[in-house]
Amino acid sequence: MHARRITIGMLAASALLVSLAGCATSGGGASPGTEDPWLPTALPEMVTEVHAVGTVLQVDEDAPQLCLGAIAESYPPQCGGPEVVGWDWDIVEGEETASGVTWGAYAVWGDWDGETFTVTREPILAALYDPPADRDAPDPWDPALPAGPLPEDEALALQSELEGEVPGLLASVPLNGRLVVEVRFDDGTLQRAFDDRYGEDAVAVVAQLRPAD
Repeated sequence: MHARRITIGMLAASALLVSLAGCATSGGGASPGTEDPWLPTALPEMVTEVHAVGTVLQVDEDAPQLCLGAIAESYPPQCGGPEVVGWDWDIVEGEETASGVTWGAYAVWGDWDGETFTVTREPILAALYDPPADRDAPDPWDPALPAGPLPEDEALALQSELEGEVPGLLASVPLNGRLVVEVRFDDGTLQRAFDDRYGEDAVAVVAQLRPAD
């Protein structure tokens, strides 16, 4: 069965760039975690209620998972992510089932401890959910956004330098003068660390799990 790799948001178009950059660049500088531990090693430090819009998928009798990152567009789809505790297919609509796999796209809220997502509110079908605008963070995928300060070669070098150092990293891609870093969760800690280290707008953190409210 043919499967095409995609990511949440607009990372589908950049997957090839990520792969090539990871192979072509090999450490143009010291790893952040070896000499200067300026990045946290794990997030969060305490249980945090978070919000996400994404796919919940369950295979047979396994625990449901909240898909973060890459999704294979096979039928049924294939993806992985943190276990979802307290999920009930009987109280949601819009799910599909094929070959023992049940899945659907929802806006979800839950407690996040760094490993497990525990449902705290009733999910909403993603197609019916109108997310509030984020006035604090410009959308790095917006083609109308002015270019950032990083030349492409510097963004590629930074991508290689950060490999394996960012907690919860899902993917990264140089884009429009900045490095876009997609992670499982950020409460603002990662973005502030990148801003302090490289200057504002050099790195744009895109978190799939974000603090609720």
